[in-house]
Amino acid sequence: MSDEDLHAHHDDTRWAFGTGFTDPLHGMDQAVPDGVDAKALAACCLALADDALVSAQRLAEWCTRAPELEEELALANIGLDLLGQARLLYARTGRADGSGRGEDAYAYFRDAADFRNVRLAELPGGDFAFTIVRLLILSSWRLALFEALTSAPDPVLAAIAAKSVKELAYHRRYAAEWTLRLGDGTPESRQRVEAALDSIAPWLPELLADRTAAQLGAAPAAIAHRTRSELTEVLQAAGLNRNGADLHDQAPLTALAGSGRDGVHTGHLAPLLGELQCVARAHPSATW
Repeated sequence: MSDEDLHAHHDDTRWAFGTGFTDPLHGMDQAVPDGVDAKALAACCLALADDALVSAQRLAEWCTRAPELEEELALANIGLDLLGQARLLYARTGRADGSGRGEDAYAYFRDAADFRNVRLAELPGGDFAFTIVRLLILSSWRLALFEALTSAPDPVLAAIAAKSVKELAYHRRYAAEWTLRLGDGTPESRQRVEAALDSIAPWLPELLADRTAAQLGAAPAAIAHRTRSELTEVLQAAGLNRNGADLHDQAPLTALAGSGRDGVHTGHLAPLLGELQCVARAHPSATW
């Protein structure tokens, strides 16, 4: 199965807007293959979908607020890519966990404690530098993870990963280019990037120690190494005199015990979900 299969039964002009489908995986063989742990597969897909959905919602907050119209459109398009990834992964979750639930059930009708996203994704947007640094880190980590998952034993997840890799490569490139501009720009832009790095550093261990996809071919140590290497290359090119290992070795995550993967979140997630889910919950029987 290839990533082209994901498009075979859809009208691509509608796909860009994420509408017009009853099931984003319609027409694909969604049976969990023999030898694949369905529970581990469902947990992996749910967590990665939650990462994408929450990240997309944070990026949507930049609509009308970005420094330039071009950047507003770029961030919105990245958010749409992530929303598309979330749709596919939620659809796979519903089949793998045996519930048969659709994507709306996962996105709109779970409370914050039921979400399994990493907490870096849910932090408030901050300034443009914070958004760019967070996007650089999350896209570098997610790209390394999804590249490994293109060889996952579940062919549906492998196809989703192959499709997503192309999008994530652009996300990382966009964030890297802006990190270079800001880091090698004015004293003000450089200071803001440094401040963003300092505020994000304590949340990195949760990403780099993540074992969500370990049973599906994505070795945590390899993903962490790849992520740190990518960050080192960009930060040093930007003249920031840091590297990925330095960020990882800074103060451990002490804001909360546990992990977002365990349903332990900051106080920022519930208000974010409240805004995302309010219309669907007010009209639960509506067809969108």
